[in-house]
Order: sequence, then C-alpha cells, then structure tokens
Amino acid sequence: MAKKVKIVVKLQLNAGKATPAPPVGTALGPHGINIAQFVKEFNDQTSQMGDMVIPVEMTIFEDRTFSFILKTPPVANLIMKAIGIPKGAANPLLNKVGKITQAQVREIAEKKMVDLNTTSLESAMNTVMGTARSMGVEVIQ
Repeated sequence: MAKKVKIVVKLQLNAGKATPAPPVGTALGPHGINIAQFVKEFNDQTSQMGDMVIPVEMTIFEDRTFSFILKTPPVANLIMKAIGIPKGAANPLLNKVGKITQAQVREIAEKKMVDLNTTSLESAMNTVMGTARSMGVEVIQ
C-alpha cells in the first residue's frame, strides 16, 4: 500500500552546501522529519554540481519519512553562469548587464527541457530569452 503524503515542500539550496540552519530547518522542522538525514543525502547527491542553486521537491509522508527529487538549476542562474555576471540588472529596461548568444540560449534550453512545460526546443529557447531580457541581458544573433 502506498504511503499517505503529508505535504510537498519546495526549496532552492546551494549544491553540496545545505545546512540544518534556515531555510532548511524552518521549512522542514514543523513536519517532524530528520533534518540531518535530509541535509546529508542532499549534500551527497549534489556535491559534484559545483556552486549551482538546485531546486528540490520534497515529499513528506505521514509516517515522517521523506523522498526528494532534484530539479535542474533555475534559468536565471544558468544565464548568469554562462555569461559570467554576479546578478541581473536592477532595472532591465535601462541597464544592460551583458550579452548572450543564440548558441548559449540553445544550450541552456536543452539543459532545462526536462523541467519546462514544453516539448519544443524553440519554445524552451523563447522561455530562456524572456528570462534573459527580464534580467537585463541582451540576446544577440
């Protein structure tokens, strides 16, 4: 028989650097699960991913056990890493912080395809280009 799901918690944590301190402790503590066990498992699975932010979808069951799924890093983080900027523009309409090529957009879209709600590479590329524009990054041909 399947376990009864209590709640699904979504977190974004740095790969290999999760600690029981907030935000992990405050998000998971009220549900009574073993936070240290989650932190150890997460860090073991993500230690080779470098300094990326990794979204986690965690399912907590009634019997206080849990399972989690690692997602691909957010598009904004992939863009910042691809063009080497620390953050996006505060006002993307007035300030441009960098340029990204179509090849880089395609590469990010291919990486992110599994988590996007589209099956078409062109649609995924449009999503990536929209995120880039909202960050103040120019998309060049």
